[in-house]
Amino acid sequence: MNQLEQLRRYTTVVADTGNFLELKQFAPTDSTTNPSLILKAARLPEYAPVLRRALDAGARTDLGAVVDRVLVQFGLEILKIVPGRVSTEVDARLSHDTPATIERARRIVAQYQAAGIPRERVLIKIASTWEGIAAARVLQAEGIQCNLTLLFAPVQADAAAAAGVRLISPFVGRVYDWYKAQAGAAWNEAANAGVNDPGVKLVSGIYRS
Repeated sequence: MNQLEQLRRYTTVVADTGNFLELKQFAPTDSTTNPSLILKAARLPEYAPVLRRALDAGARTDLGAVVDRVLVQFGLEILKIVPGRVSTEVDARLSHDTPATIERARRIVAQYQAAGIPRERVLIKIASTWEGIAAARVLQAEGIQCNLTLLFAPVQADAAAAAGVRLISPFVGRVYDWYKAQAGAAWNEAANAGVNDPGVKLVSGIYRS
């Protein structure tokens, strides 16, 4: 049994990628993506038809609308492979704009529904800013499930829980990187590995709370 199969016994496997052609070999339950991952995949020639469908689906003058269509087109392909849900991210530039985040989230979900995907299979990925959490509270009340990303501290997790958010995505690796950078030459890799990894400790603390 490899490490992936061991993980599958105890948790839900979620792929973080835009390269959906690679998903089949790993058989994740859910998938999450973001604009940078989609951009990386969209540059590959095998994804040209997906990109073309997004560009042909509406006017190209509104860059935000074009980006949303591209994200949804990739999400639709991902949902043909995974049995669970896909997380689609709202433009990060709206992270401090609650009304705009709500509007974009509704538009993304509407595009999925127009393609025959029930909203239960979509998570709207939003930054864990004060404004983002406020937007998620409104969206969750409407039945639009959210995944709060860019989460680095317990206070963000507590606020997300109070807002009734469906899922949070703590940045384990980024937390580790920050602590390592702050420690500099004093960093002890062995002492901060495994359960002592600062990012792992963050997630463990959030889970216990």
